[in-house]
Amino acid sequence: MLRPWDLVLKIDESSSTPIYMQLVALIISEIKEGRLKSLDALPGTRELATKLEINRKTVVLAYDELIAQGWLKAEGRRGTFVSQRLPLSPQSEIQKLNKSDIAPKSKAQKLFEVNINDGVPDSRLIPFEIISRAFRHALISTARSSRLGYSNPLGTDELRSAIANMLNMERGLHVSSDNICIVRGSQMGIFLIAKVLIKPGDAVVMERLSYQPAKLAFQACGAEVITVETDEHGMNIDQLDHICTQRDVRFIYVTPHHQFPTTVMMSMERRLQLLNVAAKHGFKVLEDDYDHEFHYTLHPVLPLACRDQASVIYVGSLSKVLAPGLRVGYIVGPEDFIDECADHIMIIDRQGNPVTELAAAELMGTGELKRHILKTLKIYDQRRQRLANTLSKDFSEIFSFSVPNGGLAFWLKLLKTISMAELLARAKKAGMHFNRDSIYEDSDNNLDAIRLGFGSHDDRQIEILLQRLLEILTN
Repeated sequence: MLRPWDLVLKIDESSSTPIYMQLVALIISEIKEGRLKSLDALPGTRELATKLEINRKTVVLAYDELIAQGWLKAEGRRGTFVSQRLPLSPQSEIQKLNKSDIAPKSKAQKLFEVNINDGVPDSRLIPFEIISRAFRHALISTARSSRLGYSNPLGTDELRSAIANMLNMERGLHVSSDNICIVRGSQMGIFLIAKVLIKPGDAVVMERLSYQPAKLAFQACGAEVITVETDEHGMNIDQLDHICTQRDVRFIYVTPHHQFPTTVMMSMERRLQLLNVAAKHGFKVLEDDYDHEFHYTLHPVLPLACRDQASVIYVGSLSKVLAPGLRVGYIVGPEDFIDECADHIMIIDRQGNPVTELAAAELMGTGELKRHILKTLKIYDQRRQRLANTLSKDFSEIFSFSVPNGGLAFWLKLLKTISMAELLARAKKAGMHFNRDSIYEDSDNNLDAIRLGFGSHDDRQIEILLQRLLEILTN
């Protein structure tokens, strides 16, 4: 569509404000000043990028932001136009906006924030009709059989049996429902295990970079946390063995399938060494298998627990398979240990949610959960590959990384000279939020790294996320 005049915009390359945000501000200013009117056509993204000598993706990102805020509207092949209904039409409101340019805390912009997480699933992929049917069956069943009162603190027999069957068939364990305790997510499971095992002053060993909520749980129960190094093969077992000659270690915490946060899979040699050291020194191994289902290039390595069920306490979760909000996790251990878990549950929780547990058991028993896993695995693998391609192309001088064989996150180590504090400040200004377990900083080793989750973002969201991140890191 022919425009009556050219759109003249000037980018300030010396500004610390990301270019796409400058472009957003400039276009809003043109609309407020009346030089761009409702239904006026804007230049195409390629045309404007060429004119401003910037990356076309930057223009696309700016247009997307303006569309999200309601300033522009896209009409397919016809192009992009100024919206008929602007987000702030009263003159008094426009004057307020003039004073603060683009209000960074406006409702529209909050809705368009980009969140970097540590690897959560995409709840939009949930088969809602199938799950709602399972919940309906569970609710009717519990109501008719008067099972909505207090019952077994270890969880429903149906779900414990279904999980035991899954572990035996797919992960090489040999357990029954008596070895299973249902918990409200793996974090509750970790804390419960700590309460059972730890006495004040006990030593617990973790990898130097590890899952921080687990560390906090151990410390809250009175443990002294000692850390060991890791490399591309996993935990340094020789260092662990040396520590055990100096201290009595109560247990160690590991995530061997996809190490958190680095995503490294512990090698078979290290796994066998770890179990030998555990037998030698008499400590327990707490194995957190938080995303066993998501493995892309090889068959998943079986858990440590399948080799030594006497020494290994195993924690898993259905939350990443379905959605974190459903809060279904489980502990696997010897019967006497599981009975101790039940005693603590009676104090803090009494029992779980029988409706959710029965619904989950139905999904497992009918094969619907397995079908859902296979479907989402393909989608997550595609997202993983696209993210890897973009990172290799546009971020090779900014991050060092290896493409993970499994899980829902990349481990990106910063090469560019920028402090983590500066990165977070720039990110906040650009509407990007890092969750607690996505940022890693180790002053002793000068490590600045990001755990970049990709599972919850579709291709368009990943593109926007990476473009904003590139703007932050290259300005």
